[in-house]
Amino acid sequence: MNERASPPTASPPTASPPTEPPPSRASTVASRDGTTIGYRTLGRGPGLVVVHGTMSSGQTHAELAAALADAFTVHLLDRRGRGLSGPPGEGYGLDKEVEDLDAVLAATGAENVFAVSSGAIVTLQHAVTRPAARRLAIFEPPFLAPSPGEVRARFDREIARGDVPAALVTAMLAAQMGPPLMRAMPRWLVERLTAAMLAAQDRSARPGDVTLRTLAPLIRLDVQLIMEAGGRLEPFRAVQAEVLLIGGSKSPRYLKEGHDRLEGLLPHVERVELAGLDHAASWNRDQRGNPAPVARALRRFFAAA
Repeated sequence: MNERASPPTASPPTASPPTEPPPSRASTVASRDGTTIGYRTLGRGPGLVVVHGTMSSGQTHAELAAALADAFTVHLLDRRGRGLSGPPGEGYGLDKEVEDLDAVLAATGAENVFAVSSGAIVTLQHAVTRPAARRLAIFEPPFLAPSPGEVRARFDREIARGDVPAALVTAMLAAQMGPPLMRAMPRWLVERLTAAMLAAQDRSARPGDVTLRTLAPLIRLDVQLIMEAGGRLEPFRAVQAEVLLIGGSKSPRYLKEGHDRLEGLLPHVERVELAGLDHAASWNRDQRGNPAPVARALRRFFAAA
């Protein structure tokens, strides 16, 4: 049944995520092509794999995992090129990412997935070709992102000349991300502020931290996934898993339009919009996130199983 659900008026109580998330244990599994795929695990209860999106890693959802750890065994996946996982490798593409998720689901026995942005593209494709998960929470896959080919061409030029701040600004402006004030500033000023932010993060980074400077070149991989998907959503009629579409009321219009189309296609779907939040909602608080409302929505949806 295709139904639209309003956000619940009451949810099981969820404590605010702690400043320091509880300890996790690191594990790895070999994907089909032999690439090492790493993930961190914490909590107890039914398994839940978290698949991050662009400009992020498993670390980005540490506070979300902490907020769910009393009820779920949360596995924070590092996608290829990030954190505990190996490099993208030859022949990188959507099929490789689908195989990576499949390997983690098989290794953990998890049947629940929460996936964000480009990670949600991977997860929905996995649900069509390898339907191992029973319940999927999908956060704003950018299927309808504007002009991805043009964005990648400019981005590649900026990365090639070593101008990481400019490349980040290109990606953020094209995706309509970041604080609204940023989009009103002159580009040169935004690039200067971005450079200062990168330098500050580099100075404060601890061993093992996945910094924005190391993540920046990988944006082109996420753009590739968007281009491979090509805005073709019709195949997702075949998804048999129960799906929750989660979005933020302040997210860009093209992301909401993508949810509109998915809502009309997926056979078992409900939808929640979180007031006052945007595309970074599920991230840690020091990265502009607000994971507590996201955790409440996930707790309700996955507990229903």
